[in-house]
Amino acid sequence: MKLGLAIVAALALTLPGCGKKDEPPKPKSSDSSMSLPGPVAGVTVTSITLGNGIGPQKQVVTASDTFARNDTIYASVGTTGSGSSTLQAKWTYRANGQEVSVRDDVQAISPTGPATSEFHVSKPDGWPTGDYKVEVSSSGNASATRTFTVK
Repeated sequence: MKLGLAIVAALALTLPGCGKKDEPPKPKSSDSSMSLPGPVAGVTVTSITLGNGIGPQKQVVTASDTFARNDTIYASVGTTGSGSSTLQAKWTYRANGQEVSVRDDVQAISPTGPATSEFHVSKPDGWPTGDYKVEVSSSGNASATRTFTVK
């Protein structure tokens, strides 16, 4: 009889475990943890340094915001991030209250970390005196801008 009671007790304890278990609820599509964006990958423009000379590492030799009429104007562009990107430099001149396009440059880059790129403009017959701007963006994303003057 003791053996029979032991078997019945063992079955009573194991039978609830044989039934279908409740599954944990699945997350809903409106769950806020599902809508958080992942880390942003890509290349970001972090700085623009202007000057009239550039070194072998694409760094401006002497930074300046004022140039002579016959200077070649260099923009040393610092970036962070990695991957393939397209840098675009838009050079403009302010004439009669309006921005006039001077030149648009595009450069494909594939950095694996912080990097420096270079753009430049020149005008053999001399720049008109006045205010200028260069704006550099990475694959159409946020950009950095520097203004300068030709005297």
